[in-house]
Amino acid sequence: MSSAVALPAAQAVPVRSFGARKIIAFVAMVFGMFMAILDIQIVSASLAEIQAGLSASAEEVSWVQTAYLVAEVVMIPLSGFLSRAFSTRIVFVTSAAGFTLASLLCATSGTIGEMILWRAVQGFIGGGMIPTVFSSAFSIFPRDKQPIVGPVIGLVATLAPTIGPTAGGVLTDMFSWHWLFLINVVPGVIVSVVCWLLIDFDEPDLRLLKGFDWSGLLGMAAFLGALEYLLEEGPLKDWFQDEKVVLAAAISATGAVLFFWRALTSRNPIVDLAAFRNRNFWTGSLFSLTLGVGLYGLTYLYPVYLARVRGYSALMIGNTMFVTGICSFLSAPFIGRLSAKVDPRILISLGFIGFATGTWMFSDVTKDWDFYELLVPQMLRGVSLMMCMVPITNLALGTLPPQQLKNASGLFNLTRNLGGAIGLALINTLLNDRTDLHLQRLQENVRWGRTAAEEALANLTLAYGPLGSDASLAATKRLGLLVRREAIVMALGDVFFTLTILFVLLVPLVVLMRRPQMQGGGPGH
Repeated sequence: MSSAVALPAAQAVPVRSFGARKIIAFVAMVFGMFMAILDIQIVSASLAEIQAGLSASAEEVSWVQTAYLVAEVVMIPLSGFLSRAFSTRIVFVTSAAGFTLASLLCATSGTIGEMILWRAVQGFIGGGMIPTVFSSAFSIFPRDKQPIVGPVIGLVATLAPTIGPTAGGVLTDMFSWHWLFLINVVPGVIVSVVCWLLIDFDEPDLRLLKGFDWSGLLGMAAFLGALEYLLEEGPLKDWFQDEKVVLAAAISATGAVLFFWRALTSRNPIVDLAAFRNRNFWTGSLFSLTLGVGLYGLTYLYPVYLARVRGYSALMIGNTMFVTGICSFLSAPFIGRLSAKVDPRILISLGFIGFATGTWMFSDVTKDWDFYELLVPQMLRGVSLMMCMVPITNLALGTLPPQQLKNASGLFNLTRNLGGAIGLALINTLLNDRTDLHLQRLQENVRWGRTAAEEALANLTLAYGPLGSDASLAATKRLGLLVRREAIVMALGDVFFTLTILFVLLVPLVVLMRRPQMQGGGPGH
């Protein structure tokens, strides 16, 4: 891993002076990004309360989450084009203000239809904040400040989805589900005003709007929106056994053909794929895709175990999982300094090895695991998130010329979100299939004629003795629940072992990346 690549000469361009104004503006942008990423997961622990409050069905309320994700995944790659055409200031402030207004409208929704509409608006407009922050970090800060800036945006990008379900559960328990959205209003107004007054990073280029590629936009929206729906609903509806899932797959495939055709042939494509010619960018995007599995997939799996097996409440789950956030927070400054001194490819390797070690430890899970058994795997995950996120971002975006940064940032962030969606779809499918398999095998051993099963049923019947004639029925039901719990535990072990293999297989691929030479150009140099 000794090869290196010099930063592009195009990066050695003069920029405006670096000072307090840019720092304050960037901090406000980071806070806006935090709100947008937090809202991806903040409603997940409170869907039941929203369902009851809006008199919605289970299928309808699931769209509160799906609508946000579908809309956001379309805006993330589009934001690069918009920020080049209208400037960072216009796009970010419009995104922040629109996100804030949509949050208020979500809180005041009286029907599930209104809620779904405003969640889609919230996701679409808010999605513009995320990649804009990433591109700004590399365009306005000097190279020697990247070890400080990188961990900041990495921490926000990893911490927000980790604490999202916990924050949502706490707000709903303390107040009501309306506060899942009202909490965005005051900070959103402040972020919008500060960014409007202070952002002056670039100028608009309205010439890009001439001959706007509407067919490319339509193809991208169909491709990514239908794909997100497919990945969200597929595991719940037995994939292609459901007509809507089949339709979504057809729409996504058709949209993909149209989108890539326009991207490769249009003089002014809606998304320029030229960044993928850079080896560090496409390998970094591959790592980012896998990091999405580790970020969103494990954020989902740990609560599954704690809720279904241990019976924890949302608050108890949050307290248990907070270890990951603390470790990410504490390790961020250290990893930032380390990334300036150590080959970033070594850090990426250690990060995925840390992921693999944590998931391998969890593959031996039993029904009795509690906070202390989960402590080390969660510590490894928290540190590994930062150890991967910071150098992957620096290597993927840090060697691109400035004119590609905005567009590439959208694509890079898209890979992380798609990785999370793909990972969750595969995890849910594997978890369901392995649970059914283990349930079938366990049921073969828990039946009449099996001494151990009959003894367990007899003991449970004695325990339910005060119920009288209902004791046997209660004992049988309880035994069935115990069998299902064990099947879930065994399936979770299988899923974590599969993730271990994924993370281990990715480690050798770091040799495909080239280490950037930090001397020379860069903002402020």
